[in-house]
Amino acid sequence: MGRTEVTQGQWKKVMGTEPWKAEDYVREGDDYPAVYVSWADAVAFCKTLSDMEGRTYRLPTEAEWESACRGGTRTAFSFGDDEADLEKYAWFFANAYKTKEKYAHRVAQKLPNPFGLYDMHGNVWEWCSDWFGDYPSSPFRDPQGPDSGSFRVLRGGSWVGGPNLVRCALRNSITPEYRVFNYGFRLVLE
Repeated sequence: MGRTEVTQGQWKKVMGTEPWKAEDYVREGDDYPAVYVSWADAVAFCKTLSDMEGRTYRLPTEAEWESACRGGTRTAFSFGDDEADLEKYAWFFANAYKTKEKYAHRVAQKLPNPFGLYDMHGNVWEWCSDWFGDYPSSPFRDPQGPDSGSFRVLRGGSWVGGPNLVRCALRNSITPEYRVFNYGFRLVLE
């Protein structure tokens, strides 16, 4: 799992484009997350990078993403259940929007989770490979999403949301064509 969200610098190097250019609620720079990318854009990035490097990169499954976010914990956040500590680990409404910093922030500026991954809580919603669907009613290990659907999964919350929207277990979904200022992604290397 990538230590950070894919950055604008990484995106430009691989794809040669800047989909966030001149869009609202974006701060530009090589260390800021690549945003205004759809699910298909993120998958295309994975394929292009895989072809360039001869290694296989992909989006995480929803189960992989949550496991990585939790970092071995079973709490609401990777650092525990106390929302008072959230500002140390995440860009979210209280420390971004309210301070008039209405954009995704540079990656790795907050503390990492127990696995050394940054920005798993907040900053930008992260696309997962799965179609959105209900979880099975009985316990599963590494459940897979449905084979088809209308919506793709996003995890992690963003700088726009409150503490309840950046918890490890929170799920979001949207049509895979959607592009917006607080949607990005991170990679898995197989």
